[in-house]
Amino acid sequence: MPKWWQDAVIYQVYPRSFADGDGDGMGDMAGIRSRIPYLAALGVDAIWMSPFYTSPQRDGGYDVADFRDVDPLFGDLASFDAVVAAAHEAGIKVIVDIVPNHSSSEHAWFRAALAAGPGSPERERYHFRDDVDGNPPNDWRSVFGGPAWTRTEDGQWYLHLFDSSQPDFNWDHPEVRSEFHDVLTFWLDRGVDGFRVDVAHGLIKEPGLPSVGESLDIEMLGTTRSPYFDVDQVHDVYREWRRILDSYPGDRMAVAEAWVESPERRVRYVRPDELHQAFNFDLLLADFDAGDYRKVIDAEIATAASVGSPPTWVLSNHDRHRHVTRYGDGETGLARARAASLAMLALPGSAYVYQGEELGLPEVLDLPEELLQDPTWHRSGHTDRGRDGCRVPLPWEATGPSFGFGSAPGWLPQPADWGTLSVQAQDGVPGSTLEMYRAALRVRRERTPRGLTWLPEREATADVLAFDNGALRCVVNFGATPVEVSGEVLVSSAPVVDGMLPATATVWLA
Repeated sequence: MPKWWQDAVIYQVYPRSFADGDGDGMGDMAGIRSRIPYLAALGVDAIWMSPFYTSPQRDGGYDVADFRDVDPLFGDLASFDAVVAAAHEAGIKVIVDIVPNHSSSEHAWFRAALAAGPGSPERERYHFRDDVDGNPPNDWRSVFGGPAWTRTEDGQWYLHLFDSSQPDFNWDHPEVRSEFHDVLTFWLDRGVDGFRVDVAHGLIKEPGLPSVGESLDIEMLGTTRSPYFDVDQVHDVYREWRRILDSYPGDRMAVAEAWVESPERRVRYVRPDELHQAFNFDLLLADFDAGDYRKVIDAEIATAASVGSPPTWVLSNHDRHRHVTRYGDGETGLARARAASLAMLALPGSAYVYQGEELGLPEVLDLPEELLQDPTWHRSGHTDRGRDGCRVPLPWEATGPSFGFGSAPGWLPQPADWGTLSVQAQDGVPGSTLEMYRAALRVRRERTPRGLTWLPEREATADVLAFDNGALRCVVNFGATPVEVSGEVLVSSAPVVDGMLPATATVWLA
């Protein structure tokens, strides 16, 4: 019998922007708990919560100061436990983010390292290095822009592949490994069903921290090999983690965020004795094009099968522009996004849905500069606006100071027309994006995809993909002209009239 996570639809909750329960403009545990019935009605199998831990919030909570507590912005451990209990009662699993590559500079270990000085045991938990003729130890760059090194008052430098407030752990140190073993068991004991592993490919650095050359700038959201990402010894860490996960009942799992150079490198993270899933970002990176989609789908299914792992699919998340906007924005972008989402949900394996994509939300591109909080904005010298545009609070109601997100305006302003995209505005409306998702998830649960066979009658059509997933037939029209389809329509992203599937649309057929 398949494990629950092998074909689950997992909904990403970005806590700051999901629902505000106490009216302070920031999403929180109380807000999440209040919306569990909505998630159950939507039909998701699990939620993944982005970081809610104690943090200075320099990077939206991915700068963790205490890995075993809830930041007061979001509530406390009791309110977290209440979310888990409510989700489980509704039949929804709970996955939490874990951030093992780095801590906050406010973490007790890092504060102790700064106080202890060069050569101290406290500094060995991080990557501190001596000055090299007035320069940093090597030429590594930060993902967020600028050098990956910051100089301390005593003259040493510390490594941070992200913001200077996020020093990288030294995973060659046994105390670091032991610490995260304890962190895993802390949350597993509280009932979480799994973990999303942030920067899973980045924990181990090559010995000696070799320079890469001026031509190679650091990039996490890409596929460049480097001495700081996807180093082979990282797999030893996940073999240890797998033993911990397997020691708990209930099929606990972990999914890796691993931006690596190829599907063959990615699949190494999901070998039978390592993690259970690794995000396939290739679909997210693909153009809205039949040939590109087929290439990505074939590669993911083949490589996942080589190690007995289910494929994973994702079109948007908290780090990338929403796919409505990536696909052209406006009516064109929404039509393509709806078609792409329905195609993704017909594929075998697990699908990850980012909050708000079920409403057809676009990227918010015109946030006032003074409100931007992403460290990319600041470290790039205000040339890269960063990721705040996909993190704007959700609209739940058609009116109100934050369209139902809370009783006060949210931490980022919503566009004035988002009331028309709200849950309230789409609820029960035939053809709305919300109702399309609800219908698709209902049908998917009744007719779970069990494989993929391309249908030969469509192979000669450059703009159309058609496949049988063992439970239904899916036809995706990437082109500009309608195509003929036959059979009982189960779900479609646009109306099928007289047997014709419109341009830029997907249909599921019995």
